[in-house]
Amino acid sequence: MSAALPSLVAMQNVVAPASEPLDERDGRLSDEEKNDYRADTSVPSASSIELQKSYESKHRWDPAATWTQEEETKLRRKLDIRVCAVACLCFAALQLDRGNISNALSDNMLVDLHMTTANYNTGMTIFYLCFLCAELPSQMISKKLGSDVWIPIQMMSWSAVAIGQVGLTGKSSFYATRALLGLIEGGFIADTILYLSYYCTAAELTIRLSWFWVTLTSTTIVGSLLATAIFQLDGVHGLEGWRWLFALEGTITFLIGFWAFFYLPASPTQTAGRFRGKGWFTEREEIIVVNKVLRDDPTKSSMHNRQGLSFGNLLRSLSDFDLWPLYLLGLTTFIAPSTVAAYFTLSLKNLGYSTFQTNVLTIPSSVLFIILNLSLAFASKRFRERVLLSSLSSWWVLVFLIVLITIPDSTHKWVKWALLSLITAYPYPHPILVSMNSMNSGSVRTRTVASSVYNMAVQSASLIASNIYQPSDAPYYHKGNRVLVGIVVANLVLYGLTKLWYIWRNHARAKIWDSWTLEQRDEYIRTTKDQGNKRLDFRFLH
Repeated sequence: MSAALPSLVAMQNVVAPASEPLDERDGRLSDEEKNDYRADTSVPSASSIELQKSYESKHRWDPAATWTQEEETKLRRKLDIRVCAVACLCFAALQLDRGNISNALSDNMLVDLHMTTANYNTGMTIFYLCFLCAELPSQMISKKLGSDVWIPIQMMSWSAVAIGQVGLTGKSSFYATRALLGLIEGGFIADTILYLSYYCTAAELTIRLSWFWVTLTSTTIVGSLLATAIFQLDGVHGLEGWRWLFALEGTITFLIGFWAFFYLPASPTQTAGRFRGKGWFTEREEIIVVNKVLRDDPTKSSMHNRQGLSFGNLLRSLSDFDLWPLYLLGLTTFIAPSTVAAYFTLSLKNLGYSTFQTNVLTIPSSVLFIILNLSLAFASKRFRERVLLSSLSSWWVLVFLIVLITIPDSTHKWVKWALLSLITAYPYPHPILVSMNSMNSGSVRTRTVASSVYNMAVQSASLIASNIYQPSDAPYYHKGNRVLVGIVVANLVLYGLTKLWYIWRNHARAKIWDSWTLEQRDEYIRTTKDQGNKRLDFRFLH
């Protein structure tokens, strides 16, 4: 049977180097056939992948191309420096302007603006609502203009608004700037993930997304230290320290966005330009990048990187019920830790810590967050388990929430700080869920929309989180924490149901597929009108 398999794989549009694990690439073969195929490591000399005529990297597609592991490793390092590190820098700019509101709170911003905690809740609700509403439109714009163009425009635009916060006078101006920041920043994460997908395979993307969110936490640490230093300018030119914070950090992120506008190329084969010289990659390297990405996911060649989505494609993607479990996980997984994190600095201030102490005491949880984030991602790759390992984050939060609820109010403030820090440092499953959402989409069309919808679900979680703790429940928020326990328990049930759903879907398809002969499978591949994850030979990762 093994002699016949290479041609079958070629007809399936799955051509991959032997270094990639077959079961991550190909759900179309039975387990027995996969074992037979592994014995034959030859790469097929032809492929039926049909590239769109306008696909920007078509000239580098070569189904017969081969390369060594050493070449791929060297190129991967180059991509990490040239592309992934820059994406992390851009994300750091987002977090710096998005997260400095917590630092501003520690410098008595609410008192200076004559605002209450309820006003702050309303402002953050407006922010998350606008952020959520901007997700899909931003992805549509990004797909039409190109992520390399749209991402720097977003960065410079939100930086201008961030700087404008220097002029805040009360709750009305606070609400206005929150709305503008949400509208401009919305979609940035999904846009950046789409951009990275041009350079990375699915397996590479998971680990790089982990570093992506490590950048978020690292920026939080740097932001806390930077805020502590900037607050020393309090009173200079009549401005409070938090106003200087918005002015200086907004300027930094604007400069990063301005630089990114000229730095980011459109694709791996379009790196040559006035500001990038003759290009980043040799012809050989371009061939490797394009072929490894398309062999991992042939659907990436079905659309040009400047090609927008039609309304019909949008509706079909939104109605893909196989991705709904992931959207529900994105909604429910992050409510509890986001609630605690949003009030972390205020809670520390209520416990009697000074502004300096509050900003410094957020750092240990950020360091632990980085360690647990990377550990979870590497464990997922090592054990090839996604859903169950992701659920560990909710078990972690549940345990420490229960402890926080049961301890007396008179408990020493250092114990409470430790519990709050452990909750906010939870193992972060977001990179795993984002990558799984991308891989289970099955097509560029669905992936573009699914990425936005998933992020909308996560932003909805933040929207809900900003309204769990109420002023009447301060300073220990007993009622709010009990609500969070209920949400976490429901989320754990959803994790179990999601795992069972994908197991059942794969089993139902395998039952039909494995009963067919090779000729019947070939006929299906040639004639089917099923697309993406609706094909019988598609298997969901879980």
